[in-house]
Amino acid sequence: MQESLTIGQLAARSGVAQSALRYYERLGLIHADRTGGNQRRYHRSALRRVAFIRISQQVGISLEEIRSALDSLPASRTPTADDWARLSTTWRNRLDEKIRLLSQLRDDLDGCIGCGCLSLRRCALNNPDDELAGEGPGARLTLPR
Repeated sequence: MQESLTIGQLAARSGVAQSALRYYERLGLIHADRTGGNQRRYHRSALRRVAFIRISQQVGISLEEIRSALDSLPASRTPTADDWARLSTTWRNRLDEKIRLLSQLRDDLDGCIGCGCLSLRRCALNNPDDELAGEGPGARLTLPR
């Protein structure tokens, strides 16, 4: 099995555009060795890193935070399952809170759409007489106080 991948192979295999891979490399998220002709060659472990980057971005984690997390992984070897598990525990509480908020939004939105008013200012169910205005701005029923 080939140990290194060209940028085209990594792009095809990961589903990430070559321009994005070059950007990830500039940010230090992934690393490529260079051939004598200055062509990029990525180790196969870059596939896991790119997958991790894409998934992390999908749940709202910034590239800066992703880089910090990836920097905690060993550079001298391919990360093990234990390495990835250790990394994931640092985000577990944050992701659990995101899941809770998304579930609440989904459930509250279903109820609001079912009511038909689409206005929390006038909604007799969720906020009669705009009582929550006195508590301050924002989504008072959804966000932690």
